[in-house]
Amino acid sequence: MLTRRQVILAKIESTYNTDPTPSESTDAILVENPSWSYEGARMNDRPSVKASLGKLQQIYGGTLKQVTFDVELKGPGAAYSASVRPEVDVLLRICALGVTVDATPGSETATYAPVSSSIESATIYFYQDGILNVLTGCRGNVNFNLAAGAYGKASFMITGHSVTPTDVTLASPTNDSTVPPVVLGASFTIDSYAATITNLAFDLSNTISTPDSISASDGFGEVAITDRDVNGSFDPLAVLVATEAFDANWRNGASMALASGTIGSTQYNKYAVSMPAVYYRSMGLGDRDGLISYDMTFGAAESATDDEVSIVFS
Repeated sequence: MLTRRQVILAKIESTYNTDPTPSESTDAILVENPSWSYEGARMNDRPSVKASLGKLQQIYGGTLKQVTFDVELKGPGAAYSASVRPEVDVLLRICALGVTVDATPGSETATYAPVSSSIESATIYFYQDGILNVLTGCRGNVNFNLAAGAYGKASFMITGHSVTPTDVTLASPTNDSTVPPVVLGASFTIDSYAATITNLAFDLSNTISTPDSISASDGFGEVAITDRDVNGSFDPLAVLVATEAFDANWRNGASMALASGTIGSTQYNKYAVSMPAVYYRSMGLGDRDGLISYDMTFGAAESATDDEVSIVFS
């Protein structure tokens, strides 16, 4: 069985933990570095007192499954609508990012921003050559990496309910053929200052809760997102304090707007990230090819409600 022959399908559930049967033709997602592991697996010891020192066999008590993979950040290459979304659409939604589509002809967009209720769930089919892993009731976390000269990536860690894998014929998916834009020419700003950076990384840092349940066949209730802490980092070149006061802004707890600038130049294959209320959490010294730089970490607070970060695909 080959690691190169793996396929991911994902589809939003209309009822939590009920498989909507993802389609090879409409629900395939092109991924990198796919993997899975058991999450919360229970193997019960039986510490009976008896004549010998030998152990009794443990008893399996249920498990969830967790999948991880990276996905390219790109648009669909066609006008956004209720049925035309970025390839990462389903995955972002089950990480508690709601989507709003503006279908104004000629300037269509799809905007993803945090939600705190009615968080959607999905079923994921994970094909590994001749084996199918099905995960239902999936929710998770995502972090993003935007590095100069590379295409942007979203890295997912998704948890769901699963049953024993089955032998199947490998799916023949219809993948999105859009080529992702490279992170070049983006007008990054922080505190209205156009800092020179090599990388912007940020993480929703969702808290995933997996409560026990005696009613569930796997021993776990609904996988839930119960908290988040949007945070990230970037690495600006050092400048005079009069130009940008990184240290003073950290010490004073300044609240600043952050914007990635538009990444990509082709309509329906562009995106931009913005955060209205960033504050620094730490500041360190770096060296970038003989130039002084700073290693800045930040938190992203709300400015209003559920607006710590916004990703607009245009």
